[in-house]
Order: sequence, then C-alpha cells, then structure tokens
Amino acid sequence: MPPTHLLSDDVKRHIQESYSAWLLARQFRPRRGQREMIAQIARTLVGEEPRLLVLEAGTGTGKTAAYCLAAIPLGKALGKTLVIATATVALQEQVVLRDLPDLADNAQLEFTFALAKGRGRYVCLKRLDDQLKYAGADAQVEIPLFEVSASGADVYPELLAAFAGKSWNGDRDSWPQPVDDAAWSAVTTDHRGCSNNKCSFFRQCPFFQARAALEGVDVIVANHDLVLADLSLGGGAVLPEPEACIYVLDEAHHLPEKTQQHFSRSARVRASAEWVDTVGSVLGSLTQRFARPEVLVNLASKATRSGEEFALAMAQLGESMGQFDYRPRDDILATHRFPHGEVPHDLRELAQAAQLPLSELAGCIGRVHETLQQALAGELDWERSFEAEDWLGAVGQLETRAQATLALLADYAGASDTSPQARWANDHGSDFELVSAPIQPGALLQEALWSRAHAAVCTSATLTAAGRFSRFLDRAGLAEAQATRIPSPFDFHSIASLTVPAMRSEPRDFQAHCDEVAKLLPDLLQSDASALVLFTSWRQMRAVVAELSVTLLKALKVQGDASKQALLSEHRRDIEAGRSSYIFGLASFAEGVDLPDDYCRHVVVVKLPFAVPDDPLDQALAEWAEAQGKNPFYEIAVPDAALRLVQACGRLIRHEHDHGRITVLDKRLVTARYGRVLIDSLPPYRLNLEGI
Repeated sequence: MPPTHLLSDDVKRHIQESYSAWLLARQFRPRRGQREMIAQIARTLVGEEPRLLVLEAGTGTGKTAAYCLAAIPLGKALGKTLVIATATVALQEQVVLRDLPDLADNAQLEFTFALAKGRGRYVCLKRLDDQLKYAGADAQVEIPLFEVSASGADVYPELLAAFAGKSWNGDRDSWPQPVDDAAWSAVTTDHRGCSNNKCSFFRQCPFFQARAALEGVDVIVANHDLVLADLSLGGGAVLPEPEACIYVLDEAHHLPEKTQQHFSRSARVRASAEWVDTVGSVLGSLTQRFARPEVLVNLASKATRSGEEFALAMAQLGESMGQFDYRPRDDILATHRFPHGEVPHDLRELAQAAQLPLSELAGCIGRVHETLQQALAGELDWERSFEAEDWLGAVGQLETRAQATLALLADYAGASDTSPQARWANDHGSDFELVSAPIQPGALLQEALWSRAHAAVCTSATLTAAGRFSRFLDRAGLAEAQATRIPSPFDFHSIASLTVPAMRSEPRDFQAHCDEVAKLLPDLLQSDASALVLFTSWRQMRAVVAELSVTLLKALKVQGDASKQALLSEHRRDIEAGRSSYIFGLASFAEGVDLPDDYCRHVVVVKLPFAVPDDPLDQALAEWAEAQGKNPFYEIAVPDAALRLVQACGRLIRHEHDHGRITVLDKRLVTARYGRVLIDSLPPYRLNLEGI
C-alpha cells in the first residue's frame, strides 16, 4: 500500500508552518511557483510507485528551499534518508554552508545533515606518512610501488602538521591553497588500497571520520559522481542503500552525461603493456622484502608469465590498431570510430587474446592483496609481516588498474552489433587507446537507481527544450516519471533583452566569423562596464582575442590565463573598483557562475552551442537514433543546443531586480528553421532580431 496516510493533516500543517516561519524570518513574500513545487514533491513522496518526479523550476523559484521544506519532514516521517546530490561543488557548498543552516535556524525544522564526499577528496594518512618516511630514504632501502612525489615535497609536511594540530580535517577542499593533482594523488587512495580497520591510522582517518558522521543523519549532501560511484559498487558502500533513500538530484540536466562518463571505459595499448613491467617489479620486490614466502613466490612467478603473454597480446593489438583510418580532431589527437559500435572480427579476437592473460594477472594481483591482508591480520608467520600495510595501497592500485583494463577488453571481446555502446580508437601519436561508452545512460540509471530508490526528484532550471521534457526523459531513463514545469517568477520582458545583430558571416566560415566577431565586440562592450563573452571552442576564442586592440585586452579576463576562481575574483575586484572587466570563457563559464547586478550586465553568445560535430560519442548517438527511426538533428542536437543556450543566457538575470542584455553573434538563430525552437526555449526576453 502506498504511504499516503503519511501526508496527514499534521504533516501538511508542519510543512505549511515551516514554510510560513521561514518566509517570515527571511522577510520573503510567498512565491506561487515555490508553493507549487513543495506540493508536487510532497505528493510524489507519498504517492504510488514509481515515485519519480522531474521538475523544471525556473530561475528565482527558490527550488532548494522548496525541496528541503517538502522532503525533510516527509523523509523523517517515512524513516528515509534524504540524499541531495548536486553536479557542481559550488551548489554543494551553497546547500551545506548556507541553505540547510538557514532552514534549520528559520523554518522550525529539526534535522541533522552532513556532507558526503568520495574517498579521493580525503588524505590517506598512511600514504602521507609513507611519502614523508621514504622522501629522504637511502637508495638501498626498498620502498613500495608509489614514487615519492617531488611536487609534494613542500606541502606534505604542512599537511601533516596541520592535521596533527587539528587545524585541518584532511579534506582537500578545505586546504587553503591549491594542491597539485599529482601531489594529491600520491597521498590519497581508493577502496582497494585501503586496509580499513587494520590500518594503523584508522582511528584518525579523515575519510572514515567523515563516513561515520553520515550514520543516522536526516540529510546527506553529496554530488552526482559520488551517487554514481556508490551505485556502481552496488549501493550502500558510502551512502545508505537506495531503498532507504529519497534522492533529490539538483542540476539534473547533468546527470545523463555524468552517468555516461562514469560508466565509460578506456585503456591505452602501449601504456598497458609497459605497466606489466611495473607489476613484475612490485611483486618481485615485495616477495624479496618478505623473505620469499612460497605463496608470494608462486604468485609472482605466475604473474610474470601472464604479464609477458599480456604484453605480447597488447603489442599485437597495437599493430592491428595502426591499420585503421584515423580522422584528425586536433593537433595531437585523431579518432577512428566503429560504426554502430561493431568491433571488427580481427580486433575482437585480439582483445579476447589479451583478455585471457590479463584475467590471470589480475587474479594473481588480487590474491597477493588478500595475502597481504592476512599477513597484516597476523594470520601468517612472515618475516617483517608488519610491513604488509605499506604494500597494500600499492598492490591495490595495481588491482584497480588491472580490473579497469580487463573490463575494457571484455567489452571489445564481446562486442555485438546490437550493443548500445559507442566504441572508438584514439591515436595520440605515441600510443593508441580503445574507448567504450554507453549510448543509453538512462538504462543504467533505471537499473541502478530509479528501480531501487524509495523516491527520486530530478530538478533544474533547464530540463526542457521548447517546453518539452522528451529529450531529458529519454536520456535519463525516466519514461514513467511525472514531469512538471514551473516558470520563473521574473518579468524577463521588462528586465532583459536579446539581440541578434545583422551579420554577414556564418560560423561555418571560421575565419570570416572570427573577423566579424572581433570587429563587433569593441562597440558591443564599450557601453557596459561588465560582460561575459561565451565561446564554444578554444580555437575561436584565441583567434578573436588575437585580433582585439591592446586597450580592450587590458580589460579582459580570458579563461586559461588563470584558474576560474582567480579570474572571477579579479573580475569582481575590478568592477567594485569602478574598472571595466570582461570575461572571455567557454562552457564552464556558461553555468554555475553567479555574477549578479553590475558584475554582469551583458552576456555575449558568440556561437550557438551545438555539440562538436567530430565527437565520436555524439556521432554514435546520432547513428543509433537514426536506426531507431529518429531525426538525430531535430531530436537530439537541437534540444541539447537549446538547453546549453538557456544555461548561457541564464548567467545574466540572477534575481528579480537584476537587469541587462544578451547578444547572440550567430545569425542562424533567426535564419535557420530550428532557430524558432531555440528562441521558444528561452525566457520571454525582449527580442531585437536585426539578423532577419
């Protein structure tokens, strides 16, 4: 029976009173869309299965407060954990640091909450200790697999001192300065490299302390990547079991792409063959270090034989890949795509030939890892058995890589004509790479999440194209979900305009379009102290910047010249000081960037944001859609471009009293047949379509 009784008069009254208290405390006026969103979510959570809601809430709806006000009381009544997952760190931090504390203080809601992050965001104290222990080691001392990181030599003592002094909690994101990726990867680990409660640092472990903080809380704030990682491990590995959760997936337009990325597989041929030498070196050194116990001698010998066979098979695979016809994508990358995901028979056999010895090698590595755990537990009478802990992380990394490569080879060895996978080979110049990615991420989400969760709400300001949810529902596997659109409360017609100036060139003529954009920008920008200029490619952005005057260049903040946050901070300082500042950026600046009021009075969209035509995954998707009798351009490319355009234009108006203008330097918005679909997807701006 559905738990409709839980939406009793008492629960309704609690939600209404919480909302009223919050409005009063914050001196806000009630918003029709926000009330509607609260009611929709509440009805979904106590309705009949499948309890799945897709809700587009326009900018200004106040969606975070709405889903919290509905889901927190009902989650507690149902005995379910509310998992709020965002796509970006910025929104995750906003929810944890601002929104939830605000509701706890002002909405008469009693609840507990915690932030959940993946293991890789936390320092592994064992690996940090090893880095410091071996940094000055004599060359005669044998050390585990990992190399001592030169880039971390300065920061590692600071990390340890700060953690020991309790001024740092071991979370990478809370360290005040950026930590180099290579340096950080040397002092974190994954689940295979962790010895759990056998570790000598277990009691102080930042990851397990953070995980313990999740026990019993009412609300867990995570991100899409962590949710997907937890589901790929079967669910319940870090987060509660899906059956015990109500999921609110904010910024849900990212979820299908995130799922595709998470479940994609790739492996480089030459690098994989060379990796075998590392395996042999590690297992050989490890065996010597523990005085050659018979079990390790046998495993190392078997691993050597399997590794040699695997390296030979990969060399043959690489020779075969060299015969493909590769199409250049840029100066350093060329791609050969397998139509319909069908792998040639010869390549399939070579992948299978490499798969067999790698499976044996992976098995050896796994058994070494298990044996080290036994030694660490005191179950084996080894010389220096206490050092087993030092090697667990190293062997765990080997096992992780072996399993990832094995999955890729198994995919290619078993590839069939009907498999809904995109498959392609990359030529990086010095190495070949095989890639496989799911074409239908929705099928994966349906199996791992939608069919298991107690309830799920997908929300974003951009889920529809021309008022239709079909593209998102199809990609996310949500055919059975209820879909609702709540418009923005902003009066866009009064506060924002969209102009398409008369232009001679079209983007397909790259140089002519760059030249015309470079000529138009000085006049477009001079009347505004601030602007965000959005490009779709590095190539065009650099070409346009190269043509601009020195005077204008002084006011530019160009992506790539500094970190995103540094550029935004410098931009804000200049605006506050009364200086003009214009940000030039790509897709990462087209969403998740909050520049209200004078920080951004003008958004310039240089080119309609269609997907890159040579992307092999998009090509495979179009091919698959055609096979299903669909029109890939109008059913995939145009809706996706519409969503990206809405996101880009959405950088302009951040609250109801904001104002500004948008300029699109692509006349196809008014001359192409699909232009009307794109325009109809946008908020009702005042239109100045000079390009007609």
